[in-house]
Amino acid sequence: MPDSVRRILPNAITVARLVMAAAFFVIIAFGLSPTDATNRALWGNIAFALFIAAALSDIADGYLARRWGVVTDFGRVMDPFVDKVLVLGAFVYLASPKFAEPEWSVSWGLPAPTGEINCATGVASWMVVLILARELFVTSLRGVLEARGMAFPADWAGKLKMFVQSAGIPTVLFMAVNRHCLDGKWWAFSRTTVIWTMVVVTAASAVPYALRGARMLRSISKGSG
Repeated sequence: MPDSVRRILPNAITVARLVMAAAFFVIIAFGLSPTDATNRALWGNIAFALFIAAALSDIADGYLARRWGVVTDFGRVMDPFVDKVLVLGAFVYLASPKFAEPEWSVSWGLPAPTGEINCATGVASWMVVLILARELFVTSLRGVLEARGMAFPADWAGKLKMFVQSAGIPTVLFMAVNRHCLDGKWWAFSRTTVIWTMVVVTAASAVPYALRGARMLRSISKGSG
């Protein structure tokens, strides 16, 4: 493969992932009918496939950039940015009224949404706030340390968090848009397990970053003292 293509391809995949994320949000926002279960399942499964493709592309662009030695400043900025847009945006939509509309609940024989937990996805607004807070905390900590000339790359906890989210979000979405997945205690238990696994792993993943950041900040203080 020509070197010019190798330099461009990883970043092109990143941009394509941003386009897929935008298409995912448009489908969720405008394609999910509150009353037509067949139409809802069709567009919901298209959104499901788009998210899977976007998640897999995240693996591809990073792998190719490292393998070919073509890591760029654009990629270092845009890759995590697109990841956060995709994941955080998906969580926001999963907790939105798009999945808890009374008309759809009644037409599918589900109870009208009550309280804070969404009737179709099980994602609550406080979960979105917690996940967003974790991302803001780690990003802020990384910004402080890198501004002082210290590298603060992702660790195993961050990679585990991203894997769990990338697998959990489409799973929850699939269950929410396919009628048969909303029947029975087994599906409800599976959905709850997936959601709480994402929440717990995401929150816990901030701890190694906080500890590592604290050690690095202490070393800076000692060095300047």
